[in-house]
Amino acid sequence: MKSSATTEQGQRTLSEIFSQPQCWKVCLAKLAISAELRAAVQMARPGAEWVFVGCGTSYYLAQAAASSFNYLHLPARAVPASDLLMYPGLILHAGRDYVPVVVSRSGRTSEAVRAAQMLEKDYNLRTIAITCADGQPLEPACSVTLNLLDADEQSTVMTRSFTSMLLALQYLAAMVSGNEVFLRALLELPQQVEPLMKEIPQRLRLFVESRSFLDFVFLAQGPLFGIASECMLKVTESSCSYAQAFHSLEFRHGPKSIVSPQMLITFVMSDTSYDAEVELLEEMKALGAATMVIANRVDNRAQHASDFAIELGLQSPEYARPAAFAIWGQLYAVYYGLKKGLNPDSPKNLTRVVELKDGR
Repeated sequence: MKSSATTEQGQRTLSEIFSQPQCWKVCLAKLAISAELRAAVQMARPGAEWVFVGCGTSYYLAQAAASSFNYLHLPARAVPASDLLMYPGLILHAGRDYVPVVVSRSGRTSEAVRAAQMLEKDYNLRTIAITCADGQPLEPACSVTLNLLDADEQSTVMTRSFTSMLLALQYLAAMVSGNEVFLRALLELPQQVEPLMKEIPQRLRLFVESRSFLDFVFLAQGPLFGIASECMLKVTESSCSYAQAFHSLEFRHGPKSIVSPQMLITFVMSDTSYDAEVELLEEMKALGAATMVIANRVDNRAQHASDFAIELGLQSPEYARPAAFAIWGQLYAVYYGLKKGLNPDSPKNLTRVVELKDGR
């Protein structure tokens, strides 16, 4: 943005972020007619708990997916692959039934592959994989693989793969639960989000250019906490900035001691907890923080207490929208990385895949 060289940096990631509504359409259309989806649906069993397993972004994706499953009356939780490998006794209990789902964009993440192998071989649990790459080690380690090849990225960090795999898992939940309304809402989401990609990014970019911060905090409750955590990770990865994520109302219980004018607090607001979060927003603004709001509806109170607000205005139900919230954290992260003179396409110290040597 400051020079032609800077302009070229980050363009790959930006292109992948902007491609998301179209990518969602393609992925959901292919998923809907796939034999693999039907096989995954058949693995559902009454009373079984869905356990979503991932690392990094894939773990935050797992948190968001588990929220939708629980909303649709399918017991679910998310666990880091490392915890499952090191403390399986805290997660898997004798006499209980589980349907594990292992998430990995590359299908090569060492902990994810090892977790799948352990689940299948040591615990005799038929496991579902979801990935964006074909023919990788995770696939033979699992019984069924949902493969979203169109969602893969060239960039290091996950953007459209995160939202596309989330929507695919939400689609699976809708199929298992037989919830046609939720299913239809997921299919309509891409066309509702597409118009937002035209006006909001330029406003957001101007906001990024106008303010600099030392610290970032992302706050959310319920179905959007996994999204806030992923936005936190994107800012960390793409701009090499210090960022944290908290459940919104937990921020009062100690963390608010770090509030300052050099901190941007982003409120990722859901409908159910909106009123309580607006009160917190006003409180943090009064303490001197800079504030950003991402919500489906932004009322006058929230608008007045925020330095920047994004109103989505989606018609879909609350639990069908999380993917649409993630885009703006992704964009902020790239724009802020560019402002700092970094290349978000290839962040420092990171690789596309974390592969560990044998024995590690």
